[in-house]
Amino acid sequence: MGATVYLLSGGGERSNWVRNLRRDPAVTVRIAGTTWPGRGRIVEDADEDERARTLLVDKYTPGYSGNLDDWRRRSLPVAIDLEASDD
Repeated sequence: MGATVYLLSGGGERSNWVRNLRRDPAVTVRIAGTTWPGRGRIVEDADEDERARTLLVDKYTPGYSGNLDDWRRRSLPVAIDLEASDD
């Protein structure tokens, strides 16, 4: 498929789901009833890091009444590279 899903871990490396991803990067993502297998990874490239943070903050800012600047700055960006859909 070639698509990537981005997440920000507010707990950084301490989050259980990030620890689990480090141990086993094979994941399954379900969006709107469609399931994709994928591989999770911590974003390390500076350009991709900035892209992930921008995309997520732009997505959530309109529906959030607070300030997301701290979340944007301190969270750990995680990418899930999707494979072909099972559904």
